[in-house]
Amino acid sequence: MKALGEEGWPARAQHVAYIGDACVVRGSDDFDHADLTAVRGRFPGRHVTLDGDVITVWPQARSQ
Repeated sequence: MKALGEEGWPARAQHVAYIGDACVVRGSDDFDHADLTAVRGRFPGRHVTLDGDVITVWPQARSQ
């Protein structure tokens, strides 16, 4: 997990953790739809979900 200092993350974002191909963004408070949209913009084509103060960028589906 690293502290944020990069542009493009929501203002409420406190930490970003990369776990393999996934990314978890933790906030100081609940994120809103604009925050979700900002993170989706950083990861085009990826499945991104919002659950209160956590935004998850899910790993890409693996080909069989």
